[in-house]
Amino acid sequence: MVDTSNSAKELNLFQKYFLVFLSILLVISLLFLRNSFKANSMLDQLAKNSLLPEQALSNGRPTVFEFYADWCEACKEMAPDMIDAKKQNANKLDIVLLNVDNSRWSDLIDKYNVNGIPQLTFFNDKGEFKGFSLGVRKYSELNEIFLALINNLELPSFAQLSNSSDLNSNTYSSQGDFNNIIKSQSPRDHS
Repeated sequence: MVDTSNSAKELNLFQKYFLVFLSILLVISLLFLRNSFKANSMLDQLAKNSLLPEQALSNGRPTVFEFYADWCEACKEMAPDMIDAKKQNANKLDIVLLNVDNSRWSDLIDKYNVNGIPQLTFFNDKGEFKGFSLGVRKYSELNEIFLALINNLELPSFAQLSNSSDLNSNTYSSQGDFNNIIKSQSPRDHS
């Protein structure tokens, strides 16, 4: 005859350890998800408070388009700094968030040659294109860019049209000229 009382106690002990492990795993998962939801809610907050692009470009204030996606970790990383910089410069410039996964913005994605996110695209108070920045920008960099736009000064070197070529925003008389040059020298071109 087999003694089942010991195996039942061992099974209960195994179950206890398993439940403790499962509980710890669940707590860690919830903490991770909570932080992820917080970053998403910051992006949502920025998006919900942004004007339509055409409205922002015509209201007499400098404008920043941020091309982003909900799944973009870099966009989530930059969201708190973007919110703080926006608050610091409230009513002096507009920030418009444009989700690259929303087909509604396909024309603007093509027009401004968005090849990576987050991409910030800058306009002066007349709605004229001034430059762009690709990648995460910290609060100090965002604030420096915003102050340059507000005061109609030259953008910092990291936020200009191009750092590595002789292209600059003053060389081309119109947005159309800029788009033609960018499209002809796109990173997608291999010629």
